[in-house]
Amino acid sequence: MTQTLDNTQNAGQAVDPTAHDSGNKATDKFKAERVTADTSQERASAIYKDLLAAIAKVAHDHQVTYDEYRVLKQWMIDVGEYGEWPLWLDVFVEHEIEEIHYNRLNYTGTKGSIEGPYYVENAPELPAVCEMPMRDQDREATSLIFKGQVTDIDGNGLGGAKVELWHADEEGYYSQFAPGIPEWNLRGTIVTDEEGRYEITTLQPAPYQIPADGPTGWFIDSYGGHPWRPAHLHLRVTHPGHRSITTQLYFRGGEWVETDVATAVKPELILDPQPDGNGNNVVEYGFALDADKEN
Repeated sequence: MTQTLDNTQNAGQAVDPTAHDSGNKATDKFKAERVTADTSQERASAIYKDLLAAIAKVAHDHQVTYDEYRVLKQWMIDVGEYGEWPLWLDVFVEHEIEEIHYNRLNYTGTKGSIEGPYYVENAPELPAVCEMPMRDQDREATSLIFKGQVTDIDGNGLGGAKVELWHADEEGYYSQFAPGIPEWNLRGTIVTDEEGRYEITTLQPAPYQIPADGPTGWFIDSYGGHPWRPAHLHLRVTHPGHRSITTQLYFRGGEWVETDVATAVKPELILDPQPDGNGNNVVEYGFALDADKEN
């Protein structure tokens, strides 16, 4: 299946998204979800007590000055006003929560990674063998054929599993978070065949900078870091009765793989595509889903 997306409004124009605009879109999306957690007062009290104690220890260990404290307060206000809390937390905190979740429930299937702030639910459904929705200009990038199988941890194929795939274009921009890109560009929900297999044609994404002209970028500058993420594919894999996997897959030898600003790269999540002689890079990667231990 081939799907082409046109964008005549901004044809030929390169419009860079700002941290402020991208952050507000990510924040609005998160606020609309209104998530809750079944946390007792006792557990909340223990977490908050330890968190405040950890902050106090850092402040005393480093003898934080009043000016430094005021800069922190000012920066936290800026993060909120720019809508960048989803970005900052996903970059610097989420990878720890994801690892805790995997280990706490003793999962043995495919490892996950951070979701990031740019997931959008209800992407159009596509058949097991398909091409991602893309513009004609996207086809000028190197083509990537990504195929594999969704199974349980015993290797049995899971027919009808859903493989949600989204990733940035060759310029590092995501649809729905950057101007001038059609709504579902490089986003899709692929439904596996009866054996759990899929074969998806898309483009090879490029490394990109997280929005760095706002307070998240200022934070990174303050300690001499960099805002780059290595090229990656985002995936969410689901099947009834099984643990859902949200992950990112990276590319062996790619720039920034060793120094990802989000520290989300794991050895198990690195792809090694090979040319097929027809101008495509081809790679196979499967997903093994544990039984759901939370329901």
